[in-house]
Amino acid sequence: MEREFGIGIIGTGSYVPQNIVTNKDLEKIVDTSDEWITTRTGIRERRILEKDKSTSYMAKIAAERAIASSGLNSQDIDMVIVTTVTPDMAFPSTACIVQEQLGLKNAAAFDLEAACTGFIYGLTNAYAFIKSGLYKNVLVISADNLSKIVDWEDRNTCVLFGDGAGAVVVSSVDSGKGILSMDIGADGSGGELLTQPAGGSLNPSTEETVKNKLHFIKMEGNSVFKFAVKTMAQSSKKVMDDISFSISDIDHLIPHQANMRIIESASKRLKINKDKVCMNLDKYGNMSSASIPVALDEAVRNNTIKDGDNVILVGFGGGLTWGATLLKWTS
Repeated sequence: MEREFGIGIIGTGSYVPQNIVTNKDLEKIVDTSDEWITTRTGIRERRILEKDKSTSYMAKIAAERAIASSGLNSQDIDMVIVTTVTPDMAFPSTACIVQEQLGLKNAAAFDLEAACTGFIYGLTNAYAFIKSGLYKNVLVISADNLSKIVDWEDRNTCVLFGDGAGAVVVSSVDSGKGILSMDIGADGSGGELLTQPAGGSLNPSTEETVKNKLHFIKMEGNSVFKFAVKTMAQSSKKVMDDISFSISDIDHLIPHQANMRIIESASKRLKINKDKVCMNLDKYGNMSSASIPVALDEAVRNNTIKDGDNVILVGFGGGLTWGATLLKWTS
C-alpha cells in the first residue's frame, strides 16, 4: 500500500548582517531617543547590510544553511521561491540569481511579492506545488534589504526597519505532521497605507522622483497598526478553526516582527500565554518578509521548538496582505 505523507519544513536557515545600528546610533542622525523607540516599538537595535552587498547576498547564505539543515543536496531542490520587496533588480529575478549562485540546476525559480507577508505566501505556494505533484523539494527564501529604501531623515520609519534573510526547505514529512492549515488574504483598498511610490511603471525613476524621496517607504502608521492587530488575530483563529484546534493546542506563535505593541495586542486578542510568543524584534527590527523565518530558524536551533510542537506563523504586510500557517513540527 502506498504510504501517505504530509508536507512540511525539513530545514531552516537564516542570515543577518554583522553591522549593528542601535537606537543610540540613531539619536545622532534623527530627532529621536532610545527611550522613545524602545517604549513604542520594542526595538533596541537592527542589522544593516553593507552598501556594496545586495538582497541576493543574504538570500544565498540563508538558503545554504537551510539546505544543509534539510540533509538534501543542491540537485534535490526543484523549485526556488524568493519573497522580497527589495530584489537585486527588476529582472532577472533574485530567485534566478540565487539559483545560479547555489548551482541549483534542477530548480525552477521566481520571485513573489507580498511585502511583509511574503514568507507565508511563499510557504503556501510551496505546499501547493508539492501537493499537486509537480515538485518535491521547494526552497523558500525571504530576504529584504530595507536599509536601501528607508529615508534615514524620517524618524517615523527609519527606526523600524532592518535587513536580513530566512529560508526553509519544504518537502514530504511523516503523515500527520507538517503544514496542517493555511490562510492567506488581501485587501487592495488599503494599498495606499504602505507604499514605495516610485521605481515602477507608474512613477519611473527620474530626477524628480529621487528629489521628492518617492523611492523610500511611506507608511500610515496608525492605520497599519489597527489592520495588523485585527488581521493577525483573525488569520490565526481561522487556521485553528479549520482543523478544530483551540489556543490551548498551540505551543508557539511566531508573528511578523514589526512592533512590540502590535504583537502584544494581537496576542491578547488570541488569549495566548505570552511565554508561547516568539519575539526577536528587539535585536533586528522589522525585516519585512524575513522576520518570520529568521525567528523560526532561531527557535529551531535553540531547541525552543521541538518535534511534535504545534506552531502558528502569522503576518501582515503592504498590499494590504495577511496570512497564517499552522504546522506540527517535525525534526
